[in-house]
Amino acid sequence: MHTVWKGAISFGLVHVPVKMFSATEDKDISMKYIHKECGSPISYVRRCPSCDVDVNWEEISRGYEYEKGKYVLFEKEELEQLSARSERTITILDFVDLEDIDPIYFQKTYYLSPDQAGSNAYQLLLEAMKQSGKIGIAKIAIRSKSSLAAIRVMEGCLAVETIFYPDEIRPISQVPNLPENITINDKELTMAKLLIEQLSTPFEPEKYNDDYRDNLLQLIEQKVAGEEISLAPAKPENNVIDLMAALQASIEAVKPVAAITTDPGPSKAKRTRGASAASGSGSKKGKAAAGAAAGTGADTETGRAGAKSGSGANDAGTSAAETVTVPKPKRKSTKTAKKTIS
Repeated sequence: MHTVWKGAISFGLVHVPVKMFSATEDKDISMKYIHKECGSPISYVRRCPSCDVDVNWEEISRGYEYEKGKYVLFEKEELEQLSARSERTITILDFVDLEDIDPIYFQKTYYLSPDQAGSNAYQLLLEAMKQSGKIGIAKIAIRSKSSLAAIRVMEGCLAVETIFYPDEIRPISQVPNLPENITINDKELTMAKLLIEQLSTPFEPEKYNDDYRDNLLQLIEQKVAGEEISLAPAKPENNVIDLMAALQASIEAVKPVAAITTDPGPSKAKRTRGASAASGSGSKKGKAAAGAAAGTGADTETGRAGAKSGSGANDAGTSAAETVTVPKPKRKSTKTAKKTIS
């Protein structure tokens, strides 16, 4: 990996020489602006609008606009002197618990490795932080940009994460249209919490991927190969009208298979017992039991068929929890089936 920064970690009177490497990489697919007429890339030029000439780097300085159209100028050397004191040292100010830092503060992560003869001090700091469970809050300057940083242990390596200063975090009060005094329906809240519980799982980052980048790479390969591409129009999203129905449908969609699959063993035995009670021998008690079975969730046509037919009631009871198909009687089935279906 390319060395981004060289310096040292300082805590108390301890000095730990380190090298810094970027822990992440940008996987975005870069595109250039192309002139459609000739296919040439468009270049950006540094041009002065007043003098109407192109300007070289040697003629450029930095400026801060303190009033509209008025600037104070700084030379590169002045800015370098301003940051020279702090840009080579990561000064740990405090040790805190990682849970105390809101994720909104984190910016970019870097790895730190020991430099030169700093292996012993590096390992000492790493092990002390690992056993204490603390992370260090430090100040760091990278490429003339000063920021806070959090130093922590990651799998036997020290990592530094640049974090925003508090005044760089916009207050929540500036966010428009936040709801106020909203009454939450208790049933909807219970359903929402149930849905969250069913979707909860240990964090496994390897199962996530950038679908947009994968699809774009596929389109690039097709275009390079000279293939014609056609993209299906995106389906319009329907507005949720019934929140309760949407929650219920979401919960049903994420239910584990075991929770919605009927076990054929015990259920079959239970259905057999119910069918036996309903069948009897065609007596009044058998008819009453069949009517009770129909009232507790068995299909109407199945219950009636069981009441009408003594020998066929066992088949009807078996199919009650699985299907609504009416069993085919041996005699005079047409008239009975029509009455049952209606």
